Amino acid sequence: MRTLHHLERSALDATATILLPDTVVTVDETTEGAEAVLVFGTEIAAVGSVADCRQAAVKLGHPAPEERRLPGALLPGFIDPHAHPLMYGQMMTWVDCGPGRASSIPEIVALLSEAAARTPDGRPVRGYGYEHRNLAEKRHPRKEELDAVAADREVYLMNASGHGGVVNSYTLARNGVTRDTPDPDGGVFFRDEHGELTGELSDAACNILTGVSGVKVGHHGPNFHLADEPEEHLRQLAVAQEKFLAAGVTSIGDAQVTRREFDMYLRLAEAGQLTTRVHLYLLSHLLDQALEMGLHGAFGNAHLSFAGIKFYADGTLGGWTAYFPDGYVGDPCRTGQLYHDPADYAELIAKAHAAGLQTATHAQSPDAIAMVLDAIEAAQRENPRPDARHRIEHCGLPTPEQIARMAALGVHPVNQPQHYYNWGEGVTDAIGTPGERFNPLGEFQAAGVPVTLSSDAPVAEPNPLEAIQTAVTRVTRRGHRLGGDELLIDVRSAVAAHTLAGARALGREHELGSITPGKRADFVLLAADPLTTESGRLADIPVLETWVGGEVQHRDARRETA
Repeated sequence: MRTLHHLERSALDATATILLPDTVVTVDETTEGAEAVLVFGTEIAAVGSVADCRQAAVKLGHPAPEERRLPGALLPGFIDPHAHPLMYGQMMTWVDCGPGRASSIPEIVALLSEAAARTPDGRPVRGYGYEHRNLAEKRHPRKEELDAVAADREVYLMNASGHGGVVNSYTLARNGVTRDTPDPDGGVFFRDEHGELTGELSDAACNILTGVSGVKVGHHGPNFHLADEPEEHLRQLAVAQEKFLAAGVTSIGDAQVTRREFDMYLRLAEAGQLTTRVHLYLLSHLLDQALEMGLHGAFGNAHLSFAGIKFYADGTLGGWTAYFPDGYVGDPCRTGQLYHDPADYAELIAKAHAAGLQTATHAQSPDAIAMVLDAIEAAQRENPRPDARHRIEHCGLPTPEQIARMAALGVHPVNQPQHYYNWGEGVTDAIGTPGERFNPLGEFQAAGVPVTLSSDAPVAEPNPLEAIQTAVTRVTRRGHRLGGDELLIDVRSAVAAHTLAGARALGREHELGSITPGKRADFVLLAADPLTTESGRLADIPVLETWVGGEVQHRDARRETA
C-alpha cells in the first residue's frame, strides 16, 4: 500500500471517501493490483487494500469514511494534451459536411444551402468535415459551386484537417484577393491550370476569414480563430468542455491559444465554470509579447495554466499541405509548404528555449521534422537544458534516424491515432508506400521515445478509447490496416499514453496521470476494463463517470444515480 503522509488539506472539513470499483487500473507500477482508493478532499490519499485505505482514513481523522462501490473499472482521468476546445465548440454550430452526411459535392452544396436559408441575411454560412478523397468527385469543391449557396455573404467549407478549405467568390472579392494576389508566407490561394482562383485556400491564407478586427496570426499557423460574440464563445467553450468530460478527459492541452482563447478561458474560470484542467500553449506570433510580460516558465493554478509556445513547421497530411518538396504522389504539382524559413524558425526556437519555455511544433513530413530537430539540437547546444521536453505535434512520418534523434534529444512526439483511423488510407494515396508508417508508435516505443496520444479535436472527436483502440490495432474506419506489427503498441502502453504520458508532455506528471497518493483525484470510470477487453471493441466501452478533483463532473445519463 502507498499513502500520502503530507497531504495538503484544502479545507478543515475535507471529506474522506473510499472508492471500491470492480477493477483499478492505476497506471503506476507501485500501486498496481490495488482494490481501493481513498480520496481526501481533492486528492488521492491512499491506494491499496480496503483495510489499508480505512487505516489511512483513521490517520487523517476520519474513522468512518464513506465507502462507495463503483461498478466498472477506475482509471486515471484521460489527458488530451493536444486539442482546440473553442474551435471544437464553435464548429458544433457549423454544418457537418463530413462523409457521414455528404458523399458528393452536390450533397455538400445542398446541406449548406439549407443552412443558408435559415441563417439571417449577412451572417456567414460555414461547414466543416469534408475530405476530397472521400467525395465521389475525388476533388475539392470550387468557388463557383459554393456561389450557388450564397453570393452575397461569406461561405466557407473547412477541410477536415482544419488547415483550410474552400470559400465562395464573395469572400475572395470582399478581401481583395484576385488571380494576381501573391500567396502569403505559409499559405496558398490555389489556382487552376489557367491561373484562375479555385476558391481553395490553406493555412496562413485563412487570415482573410477573420475580418478586419479579427485575430491575425500571419504565417505562424492556420487561422481558425473566427469571431463570435463573447457570450456565444463562452457557450461554445462550455459545450465543448462537456464533450471532453463525457469522454473521460479531465485535462486538456489547448495547442493554439490566441487572445480569443485566452480571454474566453479567463471568463469561464472567473465564472467558476472551468471544470476541466486546461494548459495553454500560446501561438508563436505572441512569443515576444509573452517574454515581455515575463512568461519565462509554466505557471497557473489547478484549472488554468500556461504551459509553453506552439509553433508550426509545415501543413497537414489531410489537406496535402505538409511539406514534401518533391511533390505528392497523388498530385505532383503540390509540394505543401513550410511556415518559416529554417533559419528564422531556428531563431524562434532558440529564443523560447533560452527563456526556459517548452515548445510544441506541428510537423508532419520528414523534411519538416528535420527542421524541428535541427533547431532543438542547436538551441540545446547553445543553452543546455536537461529535460526541456520540447514537443513535436502529430509527427506523422519521421524516419528511423529521426526517431533516434528524438530519443537523444528528449523530444516528446504527440500523436493522434484517430487521424490514422479516419483517413490512414489517404496518406498512402498522397505520398505512396512511405505512408504505411504513418504514426509509427511501436517504433517510438522501441527507441525509447515517449508515446503520447491526443485527439486534435475538432479534427477528431475527443474519444480516448477510440485512439487507444487504433494504437493497438492500426485498423482504420474502413477496416484497413497499414504497416507491420512493429508499428503497434499494447493496450497497457496505449492507456499510459493517454494518461501519464499526457501529463508528462504537459509537465504535470507529479500531480496528474496516474492513481498515485498525492496526485489529484481525477478519474474516469469505465463500464469494462480496457486491459481485458478485446482490442477491436475498446472504443465501445461506455464512460460511466468522470471525476475532477474528487467530484463527479460527468455521469452517463443512462446510468442510474448511485
